[in-house]
Amino acid sequence: MTNAPDDAAARRAVEPVVCYPVETLPAPDLPLYQDALVDAVPGMTQRVPPRDADTIVVPAGSFLQIKSVEGPQVGDLNLFSATDLSERFYSGKTRALHGTHITVGDRMWSNFPKLRPMATIVQDSLEWYGIDQFGGSVHDVIGTRCDPYTHHLLAAEHYHHCCHSNLSRALATYLGKHPRDVEHLVHDVLNVFMCTGFTRDTGQYFMKASPVRPGDSITLFAEIDLLAVLSACPGGDCSSEHSSDVAACFPLEMQVLTPLDGKLDKWRSPPINGYDGGHGA
Repeated sequence: MTNAPDDAAARRAVEPVVCYPVETLPAPDLPLYQDALVDAVPGMTQRVPPRDADTIVVPAGSFLQIKSVEGPQVGDLNLFSATDLSERFYSGKTRALHGTHITVGDRMWSNFPKLRPMATIVQDSLEWYGIDQFGGSVHDVIGTRCDPYTHHLLAAEHYHHCCHSNLSRALATYLGKHPRDVEHLVHDVLNVFMCTGFTRDTGQYFMKASPVRPGDSITLFAEIDLLAVLSACPGGDCSSEHSSDVAACFPLEMQVLTPLDGKLDKWRSPPINGYDGGHGA
């Protein structure tokens, strides 16, 4: 270990600066969205089997509700523009703007060059959890998704029901292709209901038993036409391990809710990012 300089304490004591102040971000009209959710009409429902994934299309101006239905279960969510799969959820920029875990009022942003809100969280039954004494919280945008490549690296095993594989199979089924042909489209996720953080001593990503229970839900407002792909993680509530068949796993439910006519007359789908793309060339 290197020797600390004489002014080490002073260097550590420097006040942090938030990288991306969000005061100038276009704010979602939460009262409008939440009022539209109150009497929104239930529509298409998709039950995601344990250790598997499925897809659902969510039209712009409607809601996607993800629900725990039988037991404590976390899910890995990918979002795509339903009309252009090259536009997809950008977890890193979402994290930079809103923090490591997201909840009501936070938005899920798309990748460059469009960089716009794809969805806004309007309801979260686990919002009460906050940040616990270990630094853990729910709905993280820091985990990448469990995958068979890392599992093989660590355990030298071929396990096919990691979330990356689940998402790849579900997307491939939707597109009528082989998972190998679409897995490059699978991206870092919103870990729905998962309780995670970083250890204080080593800075490692940790998970703990999710507080989710049957009936808990999170609801997203679709700012654009969305294709949602959700995996019911093989870790179950992620209290012990994932990437195996050891944990008790349960299904998750995705449902589209459609607002009544006139409820969202003031709403407009967000335009793509206004940067001119010149990059100084």
